[in-house]
Amino acid sequence: MAGHSKWKNIQGRKNAQDAKRGKIFQKLSREIYMAAKAGGADPATNAALRLVMDKAKAANMPNDNIDRAIKKASSAGENEHYDEITYEGYGPAGVAILVYALTDNRNRTATNVRVAFTRNGGSLGETGSVSYMFDRKGYIAIERSGLSVDEDTMFENVLEAGAEDLETSEEVFEIYTAPEDFTTVRDTLEKDGYTLAQAELTMVPQTLVELEEEQQEQLQILIDKLEEDDDVSEVFTSADR
Repeated sequence: MAGHSKWKNIQGRKNAQDAKRGKIFQKLSREIYMAAKAGGADPATNAALRLVMDKAKAANMPNDNIDRAIKKASSAGENEHYDEITYEGYGPAGVAILVYALTDNRNRTATNVRVAFTRNGGSLGETGSVSYMFDRKGYIAIERSGLSVDEDTMFENVLEAGAEDLETSEEVFEIYTAPEDFTTVRDTLEKDGYTLAQAELTMVPQTLVELEEEQQEQLQILIDKLEEDDDVSEVFTSADR
């Protein structure tokens, strides 16, 4: 993971999300609904539900919205169903793009994703065409402002907690874990008194692609178009931006 920092991307994503918070809550409600319907309404015994609830709280989603989605799942009929689908493709300069969707209409979603790619400088690929370029990782960020812990001490702490790697900048400690260790590492760091600025399961590109300014702008338009779709949950790229 050396040299790969997600923090600036996360900060930029948060600023952009402020302008479309209602749509984000709608997508999170769907994810909560699916997790609760599949594994039960108790986050203590449903790890998937707990993860998406944490994701919702990080997005400042009101507790009432979270509770409604869980209650809806508990009373939902058998005919109500969503499919999880992954789309793979390329953006400007051959940037790899992974798109995760949650949909009740595969044809609608496939059409919308294909149009977003083809009209914005990208192209859809076959299944498996780019997914091998990413690793599933747990990601935790701890801001350094007001924190009297040096890099060596933090490195020891995160390794003891079960993490794989630590990257340090002036602003933040960025911690990476194996997916199966993410919850344990996160909970251990919180118990140790650390405030987590970000904690999520994510896809980390193995190799980053540098883009010129015009290509970066074109890629951002493509990402925005994909994320505007109600069925699209997450978009990951290999762009170094």
